[in-house]
Amino acid sequence: MTASLEQLRRCHFAVDLGAARTRVYVKGAGLVVDQPSAAAVNTRTGALIAVGELAEKMTGRTPDYIRVVRPVSGGTVVDIEMAQRMLRHLLGDKMRRSLRRKPILRAAACTPHDADPLAQRAAIETLVGLGARRVELVDTLIAAAVGCELPVEQPEATMIMVCGAAATQVAVLSLGAIVTAERIPVGGEAVDNAIVQHLRHEHELMLPSQSVRPLQLALSGNGLTPQGPASTEIHGRDVATGLARSVQVDTAAVRDAIQTPLTAILDGIGKVLRSCPPDLVADLADRGIMMVGGSALLPGLDQMLRQATGMPVHIAERPDVCAVQGLGAMLEGRIEPLALDPLGS
Repeated sequence: MTASLEQLRRCHFAVDLGAARTRVYVKGAGLVVDQPSAAAVNTRTGALIAVGELAEKMTGRTPDYIRVVRPVSGGTVVDIEMAQRMLRHLLGDKMRRSLRRKPILRAAACTPHDADPLAQRAAIETLVGLGARRVELVDTLIAAAVGCELPVEQPEATMIMVCGAAATQVAVLSLGAIVTAERIPVGGEAVDNAIVQHLRHEHELMLPSQSVRPLQLALSGNGLTPQGPASTEIHGRDVATGLARSVQVDTAAVRDAIQTPLTAILDGIGKVLRSCPPDLVADLADRGIMMVGGSALLPGLDQMLRQATGMPVHIAERPDVCAVQGLGAMLEGRIEPLALDPLGS
């Protein structure tokens, strides 16, 4: 963790800028923003038309002069100016005015594990543009572990897996620090793309961009496991004719199609365990893996991890907001560092 708990207690608000969703926690007010990281822009005038949910609904449905942009990619801000404009609109005038009244406005932000200095600088500049005089950076893995109430400050191993849209991060934590970690460039978007490509090749069906996640939810209830329903009906556009068409999709075939991206995640978990001290691995055999992040809810993923690792796998109660809730807990001073009594001479 880059910032100390004492520094974080002085912060007034915290931001989790994700590739899929942006979340803002304000001290004393709680979670005030939880919206998609999207903005719709008029390319002729440069005006911002919509942000968040409304901009997300416009994806693929706009005329030529309106473009839906995503200022965050892979957990890194790629368009600082657009990220600032999006955050200003998501926070609203009233909340921004109340924050501006602080004499020295301090902010905290999540950054992916092993984020390079350019990515860290982009996160800082984004929040400085909102009026923050000082920005503290916190590793997403630490924030998420605190958010799902793992005993990170204790001298025992806890394993956390942050399943994001663009990447999956796996780490073993002990004594409030990361012992070993791995960032795998495979997330929910890679799984979505695997499903889209499967339907295109096997059924010559193009799926609307906003139907991929509902398709995954339709397959939930163990849909992507052998015990789930054998098939489900999918609506899309015929590749050859361009007309609307419905097909019956075999869920076993979809399950096979998403194995490739999920295998990369398993390899990352194996790498983390191999580089972990034996004493901590023994702890993990009992405690297992805690899954957080929006893609943790992918049907059947937890069961696949159980079979592959032989360890217990748990999904956090609200996996999508764990990181920002962890930041909020640090801001509010609800996390106490482990107090070690100095040894007598």
